[in-house]
Amino acid sequence: MPAKVLDLLPPMPVHVLVISGENDDHELLRSIIGHSNWTLYTASNRSEALELLRDNNIPVIICERDLPDGTWKDVLAEVGSFSRPPHLLVTSRLADDRLWAEVLNVGGYDVLAKPFVPAEVFRTISLAWLNWKDVKRAAAASAA
Repeated sequence: MPAKVLDLLPPMPVHVLVISGENDDHELLRSIIGHSNWTLYTASNRSEALELLRDNNIPVIICERDLPDGTWKDVLAEVGSFSRPPHLLVTSRLADDRLWAEVLNVGGYDVLAKPFVPAEVFRTISLAWLNWKDVKRAAAASAA
């Protein structure tokens, strides 16, 4: 793995959930982050994903724009009720400025375009995780 990519990795394990009906996405993302200390969970649909999210503390979700049983907006609405909602990255082959603006406007974190570029995957997940961690830290500080 190139040194620049290694510099992007958080020092501790990051739990990432990929929600996609395309098994190729699961395998490709597993191969991209397989050399890191991150844990990748996979779900084929929204229902599977919500079960995993209830049982595991997962700070970053990579969600296909359209799912067999809903959309990324449905996932975002469901995790919005969590005490510490994960950051949602939306992925699509049709990623454009319109999708990016929509994702940001309704509370998603970012868009990952397909085909996946490994350095971009690492950078985006790392930034999402760091932001999620900072939000957690800020919430704890304001509660104290």
